[in-house]
Amino acid sequence: MSKKWSKFLDAFIDHKMYEVVLEGLRNTIVIAVAGLLIGILVGTIIASIRIMPKYKKSAKILDKIAYAYVSFFRGTPIVVQLLLGYYVLFPLMGIHLSPLVTCILIFGLNSSAYTSEIMRAGMDSVDKGQLEAARALGMGYWPSMLRVVIPQAIKNILPTLGNEFISLIKETSVVSFVTAMDIYTAFQKIGGQNYEYIIPYLVMAAIYIILVLGIGALIKLMERSLKKSDRN
Repeated sequence: MSKKWSKFLDAFIDHKMYEVVLEGLRNTIVIAVAGLLIGILVGTIIASIRIMPKYKKSAKILDKIAYAYVSFFRGTPIVVQLLLGYYVLFPLMGIHLSPLVTCILIFGLNSSAYTSEIMRAGMDSVDKGQLEAARALGMGYWPSMLRVVIPQAIKNILPTLGNEFISLIKETSVVSFVTAMDIYTAFQKIGGQNYEYIIPYLVMAAIYIILVLGIGALIKLMERSLKKSDRN
């Protein structure tokens, strides 16, 4: 085992593969964070459309579009979505994006489908009377959702959003399919230096565990902060 570690350290330090690891770690975090932010923004809009009253024809049409959107992104693997976006859809539209930007957009769109369902559950947990009261005060549907319902919904679903963030961190391991650099790709390159993959993969697993534990701890701190603010 000592020889395996020496080979790993030789590639990691002497051949400066730590630079590749840092790039992969940065890309993993950037894709996951940006993807979650896009997911929350788009997912909130979709959830608001899904729960809005269906009195008007336009509302029914928007609801069907939102349902089809969610069904596609929840019904197909993220790898398929990446391949379709990078090699098919974006080129057909004449859009040329870097692998990193493509991954951010696709992960964001994918996350929005899941986040919309999470957000919809959070919105349903808010007392309906609060939305009705806001509407009775003369506020429109969207201002009422933005100022009254959504802030309370986010508090209720914070742990579930944390789980979605963790899922995004782990799912970034497939971005190599569109030639993007991530943690998995970085450690695979280290293993390819001397065809010794055991130590690189163990270190990679440790990094993923540290990231997940760190996110979990951050979510707990945010929950405690919100509980203190509620008591005050």
